[in-house]
Amino acid sequence: MENKRTCLYDRHVAQGALISPFGGFDMPIQYTDIKDEHNAVRTACGVFDVSHMGEVIVRGTDAERYVNHIFTNDVTNLPTGKILYGMMLYEDGGTVDDLLVYKMGKNDFFLVINAANIDKDWEWMQRQANGFNIDMHNMSDAYGQIAVQGPQAESVTEQVLGLPCAEMAFYTCKVITSSSDVIISRTGYTGEDGFEIYGSHDTIRTLWDKLMDSGRCKPCGLGCRDTLRFEVGLPLYGDELSAEISPLMAGLGIFCKLDKPEFIGREALLKQKSEGVTRKIVGIELTDKAIPRHGYAVLKEGEKIGEVTTGYHTISTDKSVCMALIDAKHAALGTPVEIQIRKKTFPGTVVKKRFYDKHYKK
Repeated sequence: MENKRTCLYDRHVAQGALISPFGGFDMPIQYTDIKDEHNAVRTACGVFDVSHMGEVIVRGTDAERYVNHIFTNDVTNLPTGKILYGMMLYEDGGTVDDLLVYKMGKNDFFLVINAANIDKDWEWMQRQANGFNIDMHNMSDAYGQIAVQGPQAESVTEQVLGLPCAEMAFYTCKVITSSSDVIISRTGYTGEDGFEIYGSHDTIRTLWDKLMDSGRCKPCGLGCRDTLRFEVGLPLYGDELSAEISPLMAGLGIFCKLDKPEFIGREALLKQKSEGVTRKIVGIELTDKAIPRHGYAVLKEGEKIGEVTTGYHTISTDKSVCMALIDAKHAALGTPVEIQIRKKTFPGTVVKKRFYDKHYKK
């Protein structure tokens, strides 16, 4: 089956981007150099095409009750304009997807899901809708999205795009009505301040062109989006979360409100919490410059205890580190382990998953 293309695909080709499949789309992986793009976001401003992400609208008198039923976080009495992060779970506690829930108004929610999971999520969400008075629409093909990220993101978004955003708090959103409506939010997936802008395909193309013409921000590919999110310990579905990896295994229990009366997967999480999880996502720092990659074995005294989920030689801190899913009994900070890289093993130590401090707007 042919990969999809975002509304900005032609721009990426014209700018000489390296295009590669990701989540069922042909996406820009890098334009010039991943390090340069990564550093632009850490020090100035970078812009990403994230139009491959999925969007689902849930409205109706039971919208809040429905979202609470499928979502681990608690949207009860959530103020309009606020955003919550959380997961959708299977009954056994495995993760369907992680997502953002935007409260757009009374009985009006905007859900942002991962590109590779759009079809699976939509089918699953429809199956859970029986008995709820809701109107639900998969709008993934209608929206484009760009992410403006970095210390200068606020000034660029205001001055170049003319979108008022300085007063926005972290994890909030609003609709800006002009010639064409756009939704703007302030969340970020890079560890830096940043804004996500959703709109029609034509609107997103216009905004992208303005950013490129301004010379004030660098186009960035998904390559550095992964290095940026990894350095600050943010999970990627398929690596640190999956149908086999629950939020508690991933260390994301803070986003699972177990005191809610019910949500799908709650009983499984309560059981995991009381008994303790058998596996955990941890950070590991190597003493060597070798680079651990996804799927490489983690060993303890020669015995396999888990696998690397994401690994890099970090750009911001110049260290060889990884996140890995390992047996919980070896997950204590300071535990010595080894990583199998091809035919050699390299010593490492279990450390915190955040390898670089976040710089979000507070």
